[in-house]
Amino acid sequence: MAETLLAILLVTTSATGSNLVYRWPPSPSAAPRLSRARPSEEVFCASQLDNPWRASHFSDATAEAISRFVRSELETDNDDAWDRPHTSQDESRSYSPTTAHSSSGEDLPPKGGRFLSKAPVLHEYDHLFGYSSEFLANLLCPHSSMCHQKFELLVDNLAFVGHPVCTDESGTWKFKPEKSKSGPRGRESKVGTSTSGVRTSASPETRPTSSEKTPPVSTWLDKFHFVIVLDIPDPSSSASGNVSRYFDVIYEQVAFTVTAVLFQEQVVSNFVETECETLGSLKDLCISKGEPFLNYALQALEVSSIALAMKALYEAIKTSEMAYITLHNLPLEVQLPPYLDSFLHSEGENELDFARPLDDEDAQTWGQDMKLGWRLSSLKPWKSLLLLDGHNGLDPSMNLRGSQVNPEDRTLVEGLIRFLETASVTLSLADMASLLDWDLESQVMPTVRWLVQHRRAKVVDTIHFGLKTVFTLPSKFDRSLTELSAEFDDQFDHPSVPTLSAILAKISSSVSKQTDNHFFASVVQNKDLIPMYHDIVLWMLKRDMLITLHLRIRVVATQKVKLKVRLAREKTLARKAGTQHYHRRGLLHELESADDDDELNLSPPSTTPWLPLSPRTAHRHSRHQSDESGRQEKTASHEADDYGTSDRERRGTDEDASDELDGPDSGWDTAEDHLRPSMISDPGRATLLQRRWLAAMSEGKDPSIVKRFQLISQYFDGKRCDDEILYRAEITRKQLREVLHHYEEYLQTFLHP
Repeated sequence: MAETLLAILLVTTSATGSNLVYRWPPSPSAAPRLSRARPSEEVFCASQLDNPWRASHFSDATAEAISRFVRSELETDNDDAWDRPHTSQDESRSYSPTTAHSSSGEDLPPKGGRFLSKAPVLHEYDHLFGYSSEFLANLLCPHSSMCHQKFELLVDNLAFVGHPVCTDESGTWKFKPEKSKSGPRGRESKVGTSTSGVRTSASPETRPTSSEKTPPVSTWLDKFHFVIVLDIPDPSSSASGNVSRYFDVIYEQVAFTVTAVLFQEQVVSNFVETECETLGSLKDLCISKGEPFLNYALQALEVSSIALAMKALYEAIKTSEMAYITLHNLPLEVQLPPYLDSFLHSEGENELDFARPLDDEDAQTWGQDMKLGWRLSSLKPWKSLLLLDGHNGLDPSMNLRGSQVNPEDRTLVEGLIRFLETASVTLSLADMASLLDWDLESQVMPTVRWLVQHRRAKVVDTIHFGLKTVFTLPSKFDRSLTELSAEFDDQFDHPSVPTLSAILAKISSSVSKQTDNHFFASVVQNKDLIPMYHDIVLWMLKRDMLITLHLRIRVVATQKVKLKVRLAREKTLARKAGTQHYHRRGLLHELESADDDDELNLSPPSTTPWLPLSPRTAHRHSRHQSDESGRQEKTASHEADDYGTSDRERRGTDEDASDELDGPDSGWDTAEDHLRPSMISDPGRATLLQRRWLAAMSEGKDPSIVKRFQLISQYFDGKRCDDEILYRAEITRKQLREVLHHYEEYLQTFLHP
């Protein structure tokens, strides 16, 4: 929203009409734009002109003349070219009291709150965005039947978003009566909770319990409207932006929230009317003295908390920060998602990063308020929490230690202080829950969500205590390297610490190494410097300068494993077939004598004679086939020794095994039944044939290692990181390394964020 926010208005309606009470900034203006995208100035030809223009302007002139004519228009009319608001200096963005003009000394007679003099100084008071203030006020104060609901109005290139409220039919400001016990519906069910954590509503269902005394009676205020004015994104700057969702977020998290608080205070103490009277009197005084509107806007900040809140809210939104405002001594924190402006840009303009949009599971974990425009990491038990600097650089827990905490909230506050003191990037959220003896889902996770939403913390990957974590760098930083380096040098001036550029270079080069590629081996290299470099890592993580790489694992079914499983099947089928199926016997002997480098038939076995592909195997097969009849009796006599049972003893077993081996779900004679190495994409949902391959990998290994492999192999799909595997399987990193060592030939490991 930093790109599109133009102004914040407060409009009221009384018996005498509508009035624009206050606005910030004092002199807002929309950026110039075209009604449609203009052809590029660098690459231009007559063919880029649309047909209506060519039909109305084309004559005997050549295309070159047309090009010169249009290019001259481009050069002389640069003010119409689209520029994003943040690329140009906006003089109305902020004002300093030192810039106020002196009074002209003219006295302007008032008449019913309106000044009819046409002096030039009044133009600033009576006009805004090229419209008269009276016209805009009447436009933004709809009929009472349209109040207490979302207001969205598009006028030319301006969008007005708000939530107008008014008195009831008797002309009294009061809350609506309590409804039935069924849950809220419609808009209020989604946005009934403000960002300050207090459930409130612009048309509350129930009256607050704190307002027991009769509220003051309003004398003239009929309705008011807190309006957010936006510059509608130009088509040439947002190819696929979702403008409607963009407006919805602004309404729900800013316009509705502030209006809800103002409505409550107006009902309870007639606050809005009192503030408007103060602003109106000051405005009349400034006009009577002939002072410019800037003087009135700056003086209003000293006498009105609403005016001061509007200024603070505007500046916070323009800088994408949290707005800390106070309305009638009621503190309020208001913010917009930090990446909300990405809705206005096409996907090609936004550089691809690893903070992908939240899926349904993550959106449910974080909540609907944080689903759009936040680019959050997954909130999982194996993640960690990084505490950020508080407002104005203060400790996040400092405000909790003051004497203003209520006695009944003391226990809750003490628990939160313990949480903040325990939080560390070297501890996972599950570890913190264990140390605090808190429930992970009902206590730790809500606390983390609150801290992240109020920008007190961010969810990061868990960092190794000895800094043996592999990092990589993002494709770009949010700030220039020169600025970051200067800040780094001011904070870390130890002689053992290299420059920021040197650290970044070491991190970048370490990723290509096969071993010793973690942060300690590539940068620190001294155990005594670990505490100092721990602070450096925290400093870089707070500025999104590091991306943590995780170990991910996949299982590979090698040709040797598949050959072993195929051989076991052929042995069973050969025993069942007996000595009469000499083709099956030949295939069995071929598999037994095959080497890894032999070229074998990769198709499933069939009833046709075995036809090996290579001359070597063909010669061997023909030799065994010619000698097969002479060795049938000898082979039959030794089968009991080879397989451990006689034909009579295993006859019943073979019949049962054959049903399992050749069943409809056995996997034989399918596309995956080949001897080429392949990846088992999802070991947790392995087919029968894939499970045979996994079992063959464990033959001859230690039973404890085999049992552990069977437990954790379900997570070897390349999607689960090592931290998740350790958490879900409840094993140590050393135990994971043991499994990876014993099954090294069957595993593919790689690093990925």
